[in-house]
Formats: sequence, structure tokens, C-alpha cells
Amino acid sequence: MMRKSGSTIIKHFKSSSVGRTSWTPKSPLPLTPSFPQIFRIPAAGDLSNFCSRRFESVNAEKMPDSDTTDRNHNQALVFPEGKVKFTPEMSFISETAEERECCYRVLDDNGSQILSSNYVEVSKEVAVKMYTNMVTLQTMDTIFYEAQRQGRISFYLTTVGEEATNIASAAALTIDDIVFPQYREAGVLLWRGFTLQEFANQCFSNKADYGKGRQMPIHYGSNKLNYVTIASTVATQLPQAVGAAYSLKMDTKDACVVAYVGDGGTSEGDFHAALNFAAVKEAPVIFFCRNNGWAISTPTSDQFRSDGVVVKGRAYGIRSIRVDGNDALAVYGAVHAARDMAIREQRPILIEALTYRVGHHSTSDDSTKYRPVEEIEWWKMERDPVSRFRKWMENNSWWSDKQELEARNSARKQILHAIQEAEKVDKPPIADIFTDVYDSPSSDLREQEKLLRDTIQRHPRDYPSDFPL
Repeated sequence: MMRKSGSTIIKHFKSSSVGRTSWTPKSPLPLTPSFPQIFRIPAAGDLSNFCSRRFESVNAEKMPDSDTTDRNHNQALVFPEGKVKFTPEMSFISETAEERECCYRVLDDNGSQILSSNYVEVSKEVAVKMYTNMVTLQTMDTIFYEAQRQGRISFYLTTVGEEATNIASAAALTIDDIVFPQYREAGVLLWRGFTLQEFANQCFSNKADYGKGRQMPIHYGSNKLNYVTIASTVATQLPQAVGAAYSLKMDTKDACVVAYVGDGGTSEGDFHAALNFAAVKEAPVIFFCRNNGWAISTPTSDQFRSDGVVVKGRAYGIRSIRVDGNDALAVYGAVHAARDMAIREQRPILIEALTYRVGHHSTSDDSTKYRPVEEIEWWKMERDPVSRFRKWMENNSWWSDKQELEARNSARKQILHAIQEAEKVDKPPIADIFTDVYDSPSSDLREQEKLLRDTIQRHPRDYPSDFPL
């Protein structure tokens, strides 16, 4: 269901040309004010609507003007992207706008709906599932992080502080939509039905792991759930996502592709190539950028001078929106609307979610070396997306302290059981390292396998005694 209002949420989507898009949903999706107090972003005023597509020829066209003295000043070049008016004045486009782009939100920091806001309504059933998934994700992160510190797994990476970007975005999609994750989107897979046992099997690299133990922990993937396997290489998934989206377009599928990326990924060339590729081919893909302030130890101030990521969409002709990534309802509404536009209008959409990475980048990182502990604690206590969504649930009488206790205890028991079971399962055999690339192993692969086996036999103490040969 959608709340009815004369104005729509889509006004927050910045048009890829000039002004705001004139997109109209099947039922109006309502508009909410920006929140300049939190991110210090002044609200941007609405601009006039403008729509342009493609032009077939390149010609110089004289603009109608009876004043012969201005004849040369009133000509236009009809270029493939549209008419470009000539001017005798040399004027450079400013590197910044007068106002920063606003940020769409629905809930304030106390979990109360902003009085003038309207949003895509969420049923009690969906809201409860969203919240319990957030609780499970939080609990899973805590326990697996501790397991790594105990030496039981080799690596881990949490989503602490970014639970809303994971769960709420996933809730607005369908199972037919293809997900190209970066590496901090375990919640998307959890929402789609990936079991806690499957998470544990991957992190413990046992023979039940779909990747056969070849990947680092947290590099999940599921063909059944349309979740492309995670790669450590930053932003390489983005051009691939556009290709997959174009395939859906060619097959006239009622689905889109969602490609997740962090703010650090926008500094990669693949990000820019993917946006241009998607815009030119008009591919139904949503680029979801989690701008959490830090690319490991590199702050966004050292990555770009633009007004964040959202403004980059217009340069490539892509409709864009900035959303409060710690507001689950705002994220849900933005992705819901973006999906509808991407499929119905066959176009790419860019979403920038402003959030904060409360945890360390990974178990290999100590973020207190490059950012103040006070800053981390403030975001953890004052801007926690899970607590904010819980308060909204309680305000609706959809959640109680008893349910909270039961949900957290249940999640903890299930995760601990999954870890115990995963540790009992054998590791994949050595032969699996060399399979699944060629129909039959090449001569160099056979030679490498022989060398590995010989090395294990010569140095048995360097390998676990239960390592299956």
C-alpha cells in the first residue's frame, strides 16, 4: 500500500537532465522533507520539470528572432543529446551547486514519523520480518566476529550501523531481481532466505560451502537466490551488473538488477564506466551506494570534492536520489520507487544512502587508529538504525520487550548451533581447488596439484592432520 498525497516521493529523485523527474507512480508515493540538521545538508528547492531523449541529426539551427543584431547570438546546435544554444559569453559551469542535494527521510532519530512526511506503507508482517532480520544480522555479526577473534575462522566483516541499508533495500525487491553485492550486504542474502547454517558453512569453508572453500569467509553467493558471489576486488561487479540488466531488458523480464557499492568503490574507474554503460544502454539497474564515510581508513573528503555521490548520476544522465541510510522506511520507499522506475521505464537509477560504518572495516582493521572513538560511539548510540526502527514498531504496538528478548535469544541459539554444526563438517578435498574451471584439468593444473600433494607429504606438520587429500 502507498499513502496518498498530492506530492510524491519521486520528487526526491534528481532528474538526469534538468530539474526533477515528472514520473508518476501507479499510486502516489508521498514526499517528505529533508533533514538538514543531521547531515547539515540544506533542503534543495524543486526545479522545473524537463525531459529530453535522443535526436537523430546534428545541425545548426537558427532561432527565430526579428532583431538582426542578435542573429548570431540566437542560433542553436541540434546535437544528439538535444538543442544547445550558442552564447557569446564565456561562462564556466560551477564546480558546486548553491545548495547541497537534500536527503530523503521518514523517521526522526527517535523513531517517530515526521509529521509532514509520507512514505510507502509497510504492513505489520513485513515490518516484523524486517526488524527480526536486523536483530538476527546484528547477532550473527557479534558471534562470528568473536569466532574470528578465537581463531575459529580466518576473517570476518560486519554490517554494524548499516543494517537498514541491507534489510530495508532487500525488502523492497523481489526474488527475481538479481543482486550484485560488494561485501557488506549479508543482510540482503539473509532476507532472501539464506539460512544461518549456510552462512556458517561458508565462513568455516567446509565441504557444504557452495564455493567449496575457495573463497575467504563472508564471500557468499547463491544461484538459487539470485545473489552473485562476492568478490574482494572493489567495484568490478558494477559493469557486470549492467550487462546482466541489459540481458533482462532483452528478454523483457519483469525484474531489475541491484548493484551495491561503497563510497570507496565510486573512486574506481569501473563505477564510472558502469554508470555510462547503463545510461547509454538504458539498462534496468539500481546502483545502491552505501556512503558510510570511510573506505577503510580513507575518508570521503579524500575521495571526492563533489556533493557526495548522488550528483554523479546527472553527469551520466541517470536519475538519482539521496536517502537517510539509517532510516529503514526511507530506504524501503526509495528502493521500492527506484525498482518501479527501472523496470517500467527501462532506465538506471542511482541511490546514495548516507550511513556510517560503526564497526571496523574488517577483522584486519582497527578503525580507532584513524577516527575518534567518540565519533564511533555517537553514531552507535544516537543514530542506530535498528533502535530507531524498533521505536517506530513500538509506537505502532507491533513490538514488545518480550518479543525483543525472545528474538535475540532465538537468534543467538540458532547461530551458535549453526557454528557447532559447521565445525563438524569436513573440509573440501584438495582436488576441488583445481576443478570447475575446465571440462578436464589442463596439464599445468595437473602439475600444480601434484606439486601441492608432494609438498603436503614432505611437510605434514604444516597442514592440519584431518586435511582431506
